[in-house]
Amino acid sequence: MVAKELLINRPRLMLTILIVISSMVYLADYLVDGSMKEIATSFLGNLAFLPIYIIVVTLTLEQILKERERHTLRRKLNMVIGVFFSEVGTRLLRELSGCLVAADGLRSSLTVTSHWKGRDFQAACSFLEQYDVKVDCAGFDKAMLKEFLESKRAFLVGLLENQNLLEHEAFTDLLWAVFHLAEELEARDALEGLPPTDLEHLHGDIKRVLEHLLREWLLYLQHLRHSYPYLFSLAVRMNPLSAQVSPYVLY
Repeated sequence: MVAKELLINRPRLMLTILIVISSMVYLADYLVDGSMKEIATSFLGNLAFLPIYIIVVTLTLEQILKERERHTLRRKLNMVIGVFFSEVGTRLLRELSGCLVAADGLRSSLTVTSHWKGRDFQAACSFLEQYDVKVDCAGFDKAMLKEFLESKRAFLVGLLENQNLLEHEAFTDLLWAVFHLAEELEARDALEGLPPTDLEHLHGDIKRVLEHLLREWLLYLQHLRHSYPYLFSLAVRMNPLSAQVSPYVLY
């Protein structure tokens, strides 16, 4: 592990250390055997395999650098996703959950607790893949939703301009779905007394957002559970799908 860090962060120091070690080994060999011929033969033999060594080391180093790059990118993406849920996602899920129809099974399956493990999140993800989200926003306060999304428009546009998100297709789809819903609401001067066909169209837009939002929210909680337990604790207490939300630690 130390050699790996030196190779990536301080390659010149690593090269110097290796040269010193090699020189000391050859010196010890000479002091023990005293034959320059044997040392020269050994050196030429090792030199013959040097191209192979270079290939192996190059491939290994390339893999290490790629893994480091992927890890850095994942951290950046998770930070962006965390900001999204802090600014928009959690409240949006709480508000849109009021449009859900016959969602008792969904709510119970996504009642995340502090005791959830990896298998619990996997089971919840499997449930979501099979679950058919049904919505009805006829009695929903669409004007409030429109005002909220309008206030977050600059924030959403900024996220869409983030080049790192191109590596996260599912989350990009969520952003596009939210942005489209915002545009649909902004395009209407009045949101009451809408024709049934237009209301059905909005139902489809809200359903699309909920489907993406539920999945990404669950994956985000799983990430918090693994990497940031203190943030996970608050997210569980403020579960937007729960009927009883409280920031207080009661147990």
